[in-house]
Amino acid sequence: MRTDEAIGLVAAARTDAELFGVDAPAHRYRELVAALHPDRLGALDARVRADATDAFVRVTTRWRAARMPSSGPATEGSVVVLGGYRLGPLAYTGDLADLYDVGADRLLKLPRDPADNDLMAREAHALRVIEERGDPRHLPYVPRLVDTLRHRDPASGAERRITVLAAVPGLHSLDAVRRAYPDGLDARDAAWMWRRLLVALGLAHRAGVVHGAVLPRHVLIEPDGHGLVLVDWCFSAVDGGTVPALVPGHEDWYPPEVTARRPCGPGTDLAMAARCMTWLMGDRAPRELRVFADGCRRPALNARPDDAWRLLGELDEVLHRRYGPRTFRPFTLNP
Repeated sequence: MRTDEAIGLVAAARTDAELFGVDAPAHRYRELVAALHPDRLGALDARVRADATDAFVRVTTRWRAARMPSSGPATEGSVVVLGGYRLGPLAYTGDLADLYDVGADRLLKLPRDPADNDLMAREAHALRVIEERGDPRHLPYVPRLVDTLRHRDPASGAERRITVLAAVPGLHSLDAVRRAYPDGLDARDAAWMWRRLLVALGLAHRAGVVHGAVLPRHVLIEPDGHGLVLVDWCFSAVDGGTVPALVPGHEDWYPPEVTARRPCGPGTDLAMAARCMTWLMGDRAPRELRVFADGCRRPALNARPDDAWRLLGELDEVLHRRYGPRTFRPFTLNP
């Protein structure tokens, strides 16, 4: 299997059956690992290596999760039930957890490793704080926390902290956008994504929450209505502090204060958001937006912008000078 084929398969597979097949899943797993392992990528360009590394992490975590010993939830026939929620199909595989459809537009987020319970708790706390302190008009830009529960394995005693989140259909990550536009996205399309990402960050920062992991995989867009949801708040910091961990394979995306374990701030998120957008546009980014992004990514935290709402106004000025009055541009992931 070629590396590009493996990357495409991992990106398209929504279930373990689609990813590993049903006849010889172990053989498919070995094929994927052989095609995606970082030590076997050779002289591929940086973007393909990054996509392959991301796919490798997703394959190995999903394989381990699929073969994780049963944590002993209740069952109804062949249906797994956790805290009264009947687990449907695997909907998404996240950095730390798997998200299952539990009906009624809800997703149950189950950590693969109990050692990550503290990060699950961080996300729940961050979402509660944003809901309590944030402007209700902008709350749709972040996931809505529906429920939290704990499940203890009766055999090992290991406990997992579980969250249930409201689901929004039709969302696609910026990773998917870049795959659809490998030569770079038109800056006029990236503009609305950047603007809405700044709204999500402005909402959180005014509530005292720093996301801490603004990466393409965590920025989800709804193409038709130009919606956006910033997900995975497990690495967040509330009212100051440090980002608790880095997403594997994305270490070079973080600004210096994160990798040095120094306190973060709104400028941490704003720098990562600018990196997402310049990465999305690639060589199609106009000079004005590259300069704007460079200002958001200065090495020192105190030298960067620290107010997402003010930065949104400055971005609008840059866009107006470049493109004139703002107009709605239909967007599709099938160019």
